[in-house]
Amino acid sequence: MPVITGLTLSHFRSHKLLRLTPDGRPLAIFGPNGAGKTNILEAVSLLSPGRGLRRAASDELSRKPEGLGWKIAATLEGAGGLQEVETGAEAGAARQVRIDGKSSTQVALGRVAAVLWLVPSMDRLWLEGAEGRRRFLDRMTLSFEPGHAEAVLDYEKAMRERNRLLKDQLSDEAWYRALEDRMAISGAIIEANREAALERIAVAQAGARTSFPIADLEVDAGLGQEGLRAAFAAGRRRDMQAGRTLIGPHRADLHATFAAKGMPARQCSTGEQKALLISVILANSRALNEDRGAPPLLLLDEVAAHLDAARRAALYEEITALKAQAWMTGTGIELFEDLRDRAALVKVTETGGVSDVEIC
Repeated sequence: MPVITGLTLSHFRSHKLLRLTPDGRPLAIFGPNGAGKTNILEAVSLLSPGRGLRRAASDELSRKPEGLGWKIAATLEGAGGLQEVETGAEAGAARQVRIDGKSSTQVALGRVAAVLWLVPSMDRLWLEGAEGRRRFLDRMTLSFEPGHAEAVLDYEKAMRERNRLLKDQLSDEAWYRALEDRMAISGAIIEANREAALERIAVAQAGARTSFPIADLEVDAGLGQEGLRAAFAAGRRRDMQAGRTLIGPHRADLHATFAAKGMPARQCSTGEQKALLISVILANSRALNEDRGAPPLLLLDEVAAHLDAARRAALYEEITALKAQAWMTGTGIELFEDLRDRAALVKVTETGGVSDVEIC
């Protein structure tokens, strides 16, 4: 998979204009809170399908007060050569994607580069609702199988149409059957893709020499195509009362266990929960490295601040051993002392609402 060798942001968040020319090494991005560090990571996350690491709407990404729209342009270099990727939106317009100068789709971005991230809002992943864990699982799954995004989109589109029928209390048998057939086909693909991704993660964790704890991961058992079709048909009356579809892969949950202790992740300490998350991200990266011959792009926001010195050093060792282009943020340069000679140091400052960067 490619690394970013050029990144330009125009009117994106706090960055009126930013240009970076990374050399493939990890990037240690440091500066005070509010300077615009996370905004850089968010921009990179938008080089993959979806709404990025903050799940922001397109109009929220445009720099204020101008509101002119926004643009991200990146050069990615891999075994196949260079690829130019652009994404952005004019004021009030939908987000657009161009790959090598040609209009494309967000789904196609998943075939250009795999992007994984860990941000502070995910620290409570094991404690909060299942929705965040499903997104986390689907992000991992997408990294292995770019076509997973198409299955998810098709399933969600058919489910929205079915939910409209339910809310309107309609009972057209043929209409329901047609939509439920689409949901069963794409839903079975989603289930199979998720299971395959977790199997790859398990293998990557079992064979690793790592300082981070192994997390046993499991997703709620799938029903398969025929099982889903039958469940949708049988659940129509109940779903009509609720006004929405109550069964299917959109309701599945991801469960994690601290393997060495046999303890569910939700019952672990805050530090253990963080270590389990890092372990999964690193395992995902190792598996992709084995499958594709190169690791994904890693976005690690404020990760070093929540690790002790030994774990921080261990994380940096694993990143450099993977030869991953990790984009990491922290408030102080001292957080990256163990990485100083192996990373590009990027200082971010802010004056009058405008962010600026300096390569150290």
